[in-house]
This record gives sequence, structure tokens and C-alpha cells, in this order.
Amino acid sequence: MRYAILTKGDSKSNALKQKMVSYMNDFNMTEDTATPEIVISVGGDGTLLQAFHTYSHQLEETSFVGIHTGHLGFYADWLPHEVEKLIIAINNDSFQVIEYPLVEVVVRYDEGKASRYLALNEATVKTHNGATLVADISLRGELFERFRGDGLCISTPSGSTAYNKALGGALIHPSLDAIQVTEIASINNRVFRTVGSPLVLPKHHNCQVEPANPITLQLTFDHITADHKGVSSIQYRVADEKVRFARFRPFPFWKRVHDSFIASE
Repeated sequence: MRYAILTKGDSKSNALKQKMVSYMNDFNMTEDTATPEIVISVGGDGTLLQAFHTYSHQLEETSFVGIHTGHLGFYADWLPHEVEKLIIAINNDSFQVIEYPLVEVVVRYDEGKASRYLALNEATVKTHNGATLVADISLRGELFERFRGDGLCISTPSGSTAYNKALGGALIHPSLDAIQVTEIASINNRVFRTVGSPLVLPKHHNCQVEPANPITLQLTFDHITADHKGVSSIQYRVADEKVRFARFRPFPFWKRVHDSFIASE
């Protein structure tokens, strides 16, 4: 089994990585940061997002598993004291691979170029300077509305529990191939109106955002943020690729929701 371990970078996570490498060497596993079969993130959900983007070019060959050095998260169900049990399970191939949907983002520029991105949690679009975003929103090629507000958040089902939830979006089970478009502080009055509700789009339904005025946009893809100039349109849809997680024991989505937002410590 070829593996790679990515850490948060703090002393606790780095020490745990060294301990794991020692154990995995005992099982004759091979550390391979170029083409790993399994990627272990040690830290938090943010660390796993970084791991995803590091290996997003080889998702069909790579599975992810997360160890939390803090509280349990949505992508990590292992704690530091369980690493021996985890490594034995990896060595015995006693895990199930589950797949979650991703959001694909295609950014097209005025000069005709285009760039493609993937996000595991969400992608957002805002103006770079905090000005009101004015943009035409099309669904499946048909104009739906003219949006005015701070921006838009387009989330995956697994990412629906993150920024999307804070915006009042719905929680969507990851077994559904869908993306969710949620408004960020939209302007609604007698003159300007938006639908004012999150939109859940199935696979093959795309959402296109076209800025009404030339303006530099701030685009995010999970934790990655960058300013983009000369953007003519941005298309969001359910990606053909999926992220693969190595699941060694039951970790139901709704239990994660309950434990994170409802249950007491």
C-alpha cells in the first residue's frame, strides 16, 4: 500500500505523523507522496481540504482518510489514540470506499481563455473590494435573474454544512449528486429582487454567473482565494469526478450533523 501523510504543521500533528510512519514501516507500507493510494490528513477538516487539492489531479486512484487532532469533523472520524487500529485496518484492506460529489467551476475570460477548478466544500464569487456584485444568473442556459448583493456560495452536499449553513442554506446528504446555490446578502426591495432562496441543482444542471459590469472578482475554491480580472462568465456544475474516502467504520452523515450542531459535549 502506497501512502502519503499530510499534517496541519503543528507539533502535535507532526509528532503523530512520525509515529504513524514508524508503524506503517513495520507493515512494509511505502511512503509515496507522488502517487499514493491512500492519503491520510492529520489535523482538521482544513488539512483534509488541503490534501484534496494536493491530489485533485488523481482522484480516481486516491482515497482519503482524516485524523483529527482536535474535535471530530465532517471529513475525519479518527482520533490520535486510534492510529494503531487505523493502520492495521489499512494493512488488511478492511475498508469501504465511498464517493462524494464535487463542484466544478469553469472561469472564462474576456480574451477567450478558460480555467477549470474543483471544490470539495464550496466555491464563492464576490467582488474584490467589497462592492455590490451585479451579475446575471442563468440556469441551463436560460436567464433566471439579475443578482445584486455581496456574492454567491455554490456548495457540494458535504460542504453544505459549512459556509452554506451559515448563510441559511439547506443541508444535503452526500449521496445526492447536486450542488446548492446560496445568496450572500442579496439586495431585495421594490426595485431589485432575487429569488431569495437557496437553489438545489441536480447533475447536468449548470449555473452560470455573468458580471454585468467589468470588475475584478474574488473567487474562492475551498480555502484557495484569488482575484480574477477580465472574467466574462463563471459556470458551476456537479463535477464528473468524485472524491473518494476510505471508510473503516460507520460514520453516518446525519450523526455527524447531530454531533456537530446539536449534541452537547
